Amino acid sequence: MDELFTAGKSGDGPLADRMRPRTLDEVAGQDHIVGPGRLLRRAIQADRLSSVIFYGPPGTGKTSLARVIANTTKSAFESLNAVLSGIKDIREAIDRSDERRRLYGKRTILFVDEVHRWNKAQQDALLPWVENGTVILVGATTENPFFEVNRALVSRSRIFQLKSLSPGGLLETARRALADRERGYGAWRVSFEAGALEHLVEVAGGDARSLLNALELAVETSPAAWPPPEGAAVSISLQAAEESIQRRAVLYDKEGDYHYDTISAFIKSVRGSDPDGALYWLAKMVRAGEDPAFIFRRMIILASEDVGLADPAALRVVLSCAESFERIGFPEGNYPLAHACLYLATAPKSNSAMAFFDALGEVEKEDAEVPNHLRDKSRDAEGFGHGEGYLYPHAYRDHWAAQQYLPSALRGRVFYTPGESGYEGVIRGEVLRRRELQAAALLGADTGLAAAADGEILSWSPASKGREGAFKRLESGRSALLLEDRDAILEKLAPARHDRILVANAGDGLLLWEALRRVPEGLCAAVVASPAAREALEGLRLHLDETEKPLFAVIPETPALPDPEEARALFGTPIFDCLAAREPWRRGFGGVDPYKAFAAWARAAAALLDGGALCLSASPPPLGQRVSALLAEPPPVNARTAEYSGTAGRLSAGTERLLARLREAEEAFFTENGASWSWTAETLGDAFKEAGFSIQIETLERREERLVTEKDAAAWFAKSPWGKAIGASLGGPDLEELRRLLGVRFQQGPVLWQWRSLLLFAEKN
Repeated sequence: MDELFTAGKSGDGPLADRMRPRTLDEVAGQDHIVGPGRLLRRAIQADRLSSVIFYGPPGTGKTSLARVIANTTKSAFESLNAVLSGIKDIREAIDRSDERRRLYGKRTILFVDEVHRWNKAQQDALLPWVENGTVILVGATTENPFFEVNRALVSRSRIFQLKSLSPGGLLETARRALADRERGYGAWRVSFEAGALEHLVEVAGGDARSLLNALELAVETSPAAWPPPEGAAVSISLQAAEESIQRRAVLYDKEGDYHYDTISAFIKSVRGSDPDGALYWLAKMVRAGEDPAFIFRRMIILASEDVGLADPAALRVVLSCAESFERIGFPEGNYPLAHACLYLATAPKSNSAMAFFDALGEVEKEDAEVPNHLRDKSRDAEGFGHGEGYLYPHAYRDHWAAQQYLPSALRGRVFYTPGESGYEGVIRGEVLRRRELQAAALLGADTGLAAAADGEILSWSPASKGREGAFKRLESGRSALLLEDRDAILEKLAPARHDRILVANAGDGLLLWEALRRVPEGLCAAVVASPAAREALEGLRLHLDETEKPLFAVIPETPALPDPEEARALFGTPIFDCLAAREPWRRGFGGVDPYKAFAAWARAAAALLDGGALCLSASPPPLGQRVSALLAEPPPVNARTAEYSGTAGRLSAGTERLLARLREAEEAFFTENGASWSWTAETLGDAFKEAGFSIQIETLERREERLVTEKDAAAWFAKSPWGKAIGASLGGPDLEELRRLLGVRFQQGPVLWQWRSLLLFAEKN
């Protein structure tokens, strides 16, 4: 095994190497990938590591993680440094690995530091052996592997991005080194002048190696001679700290990832109208020696892409600044650079020019013919009538006439929508007014089209040829509602890629699979009601590695949640960052008071969340669709029934009386029929407040078309508590009349079903 992975002692090698973590718990600042329950931690602990590439800035722990893997795995461990190793070294490592696999059935993990330094031929030499499992690759790189590492290697590896350490993580690293008697300076009483250690942390800028190197220099040069007697006091002054860590070089490579990241930060700062951020990233590029022509090129694009018609002068200003820079150069050229940057950052914004790409997409889909009245009449007007019917705008008032300019296949298509900022705000009203007039003129002139549209959208009958289309529209509407639920919950939670998320009542998989996509480096766990539900869901993800699959808990009494100890046993962690659920109480409360059910669930959730958040949707019965409201709506315009007097929307006197009784009966049902049917947003919110959450509740308006049959209506009255209560309230004749009216209404086609749901977002206090 390479000496790189041999633990050093105090005085053997630099402090940064001696203090490398030996276990996962000693790794600082990378909780998002090696914290409890995280994907990488589970893979290392289970010794089921697949090929991985660690990517991040210097001093964030890439090599240290490799050391931890070497200390943990039962596999053989080989290491190479791409700067010092060539094809010969790769072949020797592969030969040893192949021999271990053939003779002893033992895997080999091959660590390659600075893997991006290998050329294409060297990386290609490794590929077949990664492919056939002879070696498990662990690569480390400071450059973006998607650009600097062989695509085939990347496609066979999981990328883990390490982050610069926070000031807290750096302080923890420094204090660990000061307290460690074996590898650090725990044998002496090291103290710092006020602000000295903080200065080292600040200038290190997230780089643990830089911090430890500076700490080593400050400690070992402060006494008259090193080492002093054990137990001696060592005092570090602020001046010594400042001398130990000089100004850091700007991390920038014109050909590499930092170049693209910095220009990206500059563009996004200008687009976001932040002049301070824009100036900072501009200054970083200038100081690093970026080509001013490149910077001006990006600002010219910004002037059209992100400022656009909100300020048409922006393009002219940037071009003038670019021309000025060409004449004067540096250092005075910094002024036109800053001038252009600040103008763009403070200008009103519009990306309406992006409408061009929508038009381009239509062109690529369909090469439509030019309408006859727009064709050139100078060549063949007599033979084909080209140009006939064209309205010459200058012959009309305001130099404008309403006529068709798009191909017939795209008539009514809108590409450009003017914004409300700057110049576009001035022209917006006129553009929209003319568009409305144009649409009205075209539709009014084409009554056949309008009639066809009305027939397709508004009419429906069981015998019509459009029956299949109606079902498809209803199905797509229902799918859209489900996706709205899913997106509303997960967008409110906004989980990070490394978060641990628990999905409750996950049997339909709606939230589960989207959550899994959103936390690829974290943990996705789910609670389902039966082993059959778990098997069905697991079967959909057979192609995933074991460490990537969601973890399941079967709790028959769903929507129950596991307690922390159960969660630790089931999922490897007792805590989660967020919890999601969709309609967890749809099946009812099993005779339990809703408030008690909510409170029990909220307490269980609070125990599982470590300062995290939960989001769930729920639909209180009182906010559901009332049948009386369905019957009060007029039928489609092509329907004529005895229940209506002949004028659409006007109910007969007898029907009005019946609906009034039905409304009273429904109101009584939802207020007097027990807590299970009368709970509200307040009921739900109070339970979560009592459990220690701060909450936000939104009311979502929901609507969809539904096809309801007479059989469905009969089941309402025969089986549901609602039907029994309404029947008892109305009595025989009125009940039969109500059922007849419902049958008539449902025969007329889909009904618009409207209700309201609650979206509860709760954060643990």
